[in-house]
Amino acid sequence: MIFRRTLLITATAIAAAAGMAASSAAGRSRPSTPTPPTTPHPVPVDTLHRAPAHAQLDALRRRTVTSRALLEQYLLHLEKTNPALDAVVTLDADGARAAADAADRHLARTGKPLGALHGLPMTVKDALETKGLRTTCGSPDLAAHVPDRDADAVARLRAAGAVIIGKTNVPVMCQDIQTSNPLFGTTRNPHDPTKTAGGSSGGPAAAVASGISSLEVGSDLAGSLRLPAAYCGVYALRPSGGIVPTRGHIPRPPGWITDSDMLTVGPIARDADDLALLLDVLVAPAPADTPAWRIDLPAPRHAHLGDYRVGVWQDDPYCHVDHDTRDLLARVADLVRSAGATVDDTTRPVDLAASDTLFQRLMYATTSATATDAGFADDIAAADQLPADHPGALFLKSRTMRHRDWLRANEEREKLRERWAEYFTTHDVLITAAAPTAAVEDQTSTPVPQRRITVDGEKRSYFDQTAWLNLAGHVKLPAVVVPAGRTADGLPLAVQIIGPYLADRTVIDVARHLARRLPEPVVPTG
Repeated sequence: MIFRRTLLITATAIAAAAGMAASSAAGRSRPSTPTPPTTPHPVPVDTLHRAPAHAQLDALRRRTVTSRALLEQYLLHLEKTNPALDAVVTLDADGARAAADAADRHLARTGKPLGALHGLPMTVKDALETKGLRTTCGSPDLAAHVPDRDADAVARLRAAGAVIIGKTNVPVMCQDIQTSNPLFGTTRNPHDPTKTAGGSSGGPAAAVASGISSLEVGSDLAGSLRLPAAYCGVYALRPSGGIVPTRGHIPRPPGWITDSDMLTVGPIARDADDLALLLDVLVAPAPADTPAWRIDLPAPRHAHLGDYRVGVWQDDPYCHVDHDTRDLLARVADLVRSAGATVDDTTRPVDLAASDTLFQRLMYATTSATATDAGFADDIAAADQLPADHPGALFLKSRTMRHRDWLRANEEREKLRERWAEYFTTHDVLITAAAPTAAVEDQTSTPVPQRRITVDGEKRSYFDQTAWLNLAGHVKLPAVVVPAGRTADGLPLAVQIIGPYLADRTVIDVARHLARRLPEPVVPTG
């Protein structure tokens, strides 16, 4: 199911628009606008939509392609590819064409790009409100919701010159780690339709992996950016907590100003340079703080991979990974060591089980904000009846904890942050699994309590998929997922790189260094 207009596109029109000769060099970006890296070897125009975003931007700035021609290429590819994936669920072809034409006119008139994303077609997760464009968060209750303002992150995309094509699929109110909802159905993994694309940013990750979108902006509370990226074979960054504004993100109801203290908004891309590009666009104080604050993230800690001090956490009894993932982490450790880096493969910065339990308590607490009064009263009554060792106790007792209990849990979190800060005085980054396995079977038709994953033949909890990702979430650390290999069946494998608070450029830099030594990411056969 997809809301889309008929696309009147012809190869002749694309070729004519793309063939415009450059009449002058592209203008320099405004001083406050980060400039994407220049592509040393121009990409053929007819395959430009599959190139990294910085290559597309280079072509746009050089005027070897117009924004409108590039957009039409994307729309044609989307028309052919999206029906099998169900990644894009609301399409705004007319609005995108108008924005692309405006970008082309501006560049022709001034010789200067609109911003760092000048004329670049991209999609946005359906959890982020977009002015004048339906935003549902996969919920039937919001099927007709058309916001009257952009989420702060979306506003930053538009200000940077992005051309927004449409919205990508999510589970209902982002509350699952696979992507399906009653409005639009199931987003399929572009590498294998029987596997999940992950969630809640399954639509965004599938769109980037399949070439439907150049970049994406997703959100991450419990791995919602990083798990889909790992399963779909693309890059994703959960930025340090608090450096990207989150107002306008659903499931906090439309119109709410506040959001979860554990939520981040971040980029999904096809390479590490594109992560850095989009991060520079997104990072900003909340709008109310802009008169006095600015965010100036530090440069990477080192210039060369061999200068880094790297921890590699290959496995843990709390959440064992499968043999493919263990082998992958061993290979990554060898690659880093062969580059001259100091590698600590016995590292254990925190207790994984204790950290994950604290993560769950704080996550369940923050999700209670939007419960109805009657529903929350029922939760309190049910929690009071449960013994502490009941399987449902952690969820209900955390969701209904008293404020005093939350304050103590938050104190425990701050002490955990101190332990991480101490760890990063002797290590620059930590590399872990992104998930225990490659993409698991899609389980849309199975009730959540009955869902399981299989790790080396053992049935395990469905939510074990995010245990390694949860290491970074509640302690506000930046974490990037990097495609790093494949299974014998051709499914992508990935690793996670965690860094110190505000060292976002460091984790991206390590990802960039690793990518040069790893196999090329798996490209979907479709």
